[in-house]
Amino acid sequence: MKNYLELGQIVNVKGLQGEVKVNSYTEDPKRFETLKEVWIKSKGDMQKYKIEKVGYAKNQVILKFVGINTIEEAEKLRNSYILVKREDLGELPEGVYYIADLIGLEVYTETDEYLGIVDDIFDTGSNDVYVVKNDLGQSKLLPGIDEVIKEINLPEGKIIVNLIEGL
Repeated sequence: MKNYLELGQIVNVKGLQGEVKVNSYTEDPKRFETLKEVWIKSKGDMQKYKIEKVGYAKNQVILKFVGINTIEEAEKLRNSYILVKREDLGELPEGVYYIADLIGLEVYTETDEYLGIVDDIFDTGSNDVYVVKNDLGQSKLLPGIDEVIKEINLPEGKIIVNLIEGL
């Protein structure tokens, strides 16, 4: 498992006081309010920043970091990624997983037929959809519902699925 998880990407600056606009990758953008500090990754370099203020505008999170007080300083953070230590996020409820932990897991049917690996997961509004890519590069879309996703076993690195009719 990764020690750091991406929570979003800084996509622009806001105003003249060093605030930045963030596209949040988390289901609950208010999660930023519970964090005291984050790591910003840019071109392979990571640096810790303390959060001074959290706000919201449209579908974006607005962050102000301690020590970033001008538009020029904030501009240097554009296109960087915001990461947080996994331990700072707390425990997830049973049956809930970080997407980063599911990407790359092997997917098998209940009859032990290998389908491929989880290449991506996206939200449709009603449920997640798992994109499973086989060795030939072909993709199969599996709805993230209990009827299909039967078991997720992170220690073994695999997911067991039931291919219902139509899949």
